[in-house]
Amino acid sequence: MAFDLHIASTLGLLLGVCLFAGVFADVLHLPKVTAYLLVGLLVGPSALDWIPESHPRLFEPVLKLAMAVVLFNLGCEFTFHKVRRIAARCLVLSLAEILFTCVCVTLGLLAFGYSGSIALLLGCLAVATAPATTILVLKEYRSEGPVTDSTGFLVAVNNFVCILMFEFAFLAIHLFQGKVDISLTHELGQLLQDIAGSVALGVAGGLVVSYGCGLMMMKRWLVLLVATTTFLLGVCESVDVPYMVTFLVMGVTVANTSDIKAKIVDELDHLSGLLAVLFFAVHGTELDVQAFFAAGTIGAIYIICRLAGKWFGVYFSARMTRQPLEIRHWLGTCLFAQAGAAIALSTIAVHRDPVLGKPIQDIILGSVVLFEIIGPLFIRQSLLRTGEVPLAQAIRHTSRTPLGQLRALADRFLAAIGRGEGPLPPTTRTRVRDLLRKNKGILQSSNLDAVIAHIEHSHDNTYPVVSERLAVVGVIRYPLLSDVMFDNTATQLVRAEDLATRCEAVLYPDDPISRAVEIFQGETDDCLPVVRDDDSQELLGIVRRSDVMHALITQRRKKK
Repeated sequence: MAFDLHIASTLGLLLGVCLFAGVFADVLHLPKVTAYLLVGLLVGPSALDWIPESHPRLFEPVLKLAMAVVLFNLGCEFTFHKVRRIAARCLVLSLAEILFTCVCVTLGLLAFGYSGSIALLLGCLAVATAPATTILVLKEYRSEGPVTDSTGFLVAVNNFVCILMFEFAFLAIHLFQGKVDISLTHELGQLLQDIAGSVALGVAGGLVVSYGCGLMMMKRWLVLLVATTTFLLGVCESVDVPYMVTFLVMGVTVANTSDIKAKIVDELDHLSGLLAVLFFAVHGTELDVQAFFAAGTIGAIYIICRLAGKWFGVYFSARMTRQPLEIRHWLGTCLFAQAGAAIALSTIAVHRDPVLGKPIQDIILGSVVLFEIIGPLFIRQSLLRTGEVPLAQAIRHTSRTPLGQLRALADRFLAAIGRGEGPLPPTTRTRVRDLLRKNKGILQSSNLDAVIAHIEHSHDNTYPVVSERLAVVGVIRYPLLSDVMFDNTATQLVRAEDLATRCEAVLYPDDPISRAVEIFQGETDDCLPVVRDDDSQELLGIVRRSDVMHALITQRRKKK
């Protein structure tokens, strides 16, 4: 008897494989978005075919909710003051990038003999940049800086302008072919009415969120946010207006009418993380590798021309306006991802004119496979090159080994069993030297590459920094590295001593374990340096908090 995977099992399977994919993404230094897409591609019809073909369609409302949340988050970044500041710098870049991309794709396809109608519509669709992919990579790496801000601005403008360009281009083509039965004025009026309706819904939703979150207790915010978002999403679908504009405007409204915008976004992040995983996993199952190869020459031309248009458009306009080198070289590569808007508009093209729209949809669906996989990789590389990523996000680090986590699990269970009897005092016979782990520390003269290598091979969160004579001069704390921006150009300039902070306490080999317990109770560090009990203060190793806890629990078991 054939076994049909239930929709709930499909959801669990996708989330489960994405969980492991996220771990491998950290190991391989890949954006998690790329890992989720590749996992979806692997378990989908293009590869293993574990997911029934009908199931991804059942997730469509959830996927639209995920996109709505992402656009809301994007809009929340744009206060009017920030928009004015960024627009003054980026408006020329945006217009040039849009023009270059559209013209480059259109002329490239015309040069290879494709029809003017297909070339023009593909040129308009090439402008769109995947908002979910781009923004979630920026959030994953917690990047800050001019390239990050400019990317968010250009993504918002790209998708809004793409919708307008597509509608006008489609209308112009039908007018030229004599297929329009109603007046141009009526078509333009309908388009403007739809956009105005989207804006009005967004403003209304933003005001509801700002007012409600300012009035209610924080524990009720998430319900209000989900209720408002889902209701507006349904209204947009019912009246057939572009929901992406609605939620972008909703975010902008909240950014400019609420003084707790950051807390609202943080509250929504509890949901958006899960939605993002599902969004990209399901989206990956819909990627069609065969469509990529079937796109053939025209698909290759479209891909090359779009990439060239994005990069050269930003580069030349940034150079003319004397923008920083980081903007010139790396902003364009943050705009390569393409998916949602282009796919949706190509589907609309098929519904309006199957003869014209079908080849366009085939090219878009084929090229999206490449753009969605390489797009996040280019964004990550661009952010690292511009030094806008915190060091803690740029490196791979795990606090525990699988075996260490298993021991911690057992220790907590044993502690829970004996919790009614109260903690036992540590025996004075156990000394620090009994729990000592060898550790050479990081030389204070080590450059940033050496520091990163040490952190990536360590499972501690605190790293002693030593002088040339191996005396402890400070410690580097991993949690504090989120305040240090990673810059490839500065790897030879930054030294370990630049990242170190003062060491509050040290241990000596003959100290009783009780002293370690006392210090750990007043510290958040996960380990303490152990030094020689003489004037040299030479580092001998470290004592971990987890080892101290394990020793205490072992003593309790023996006393019983």
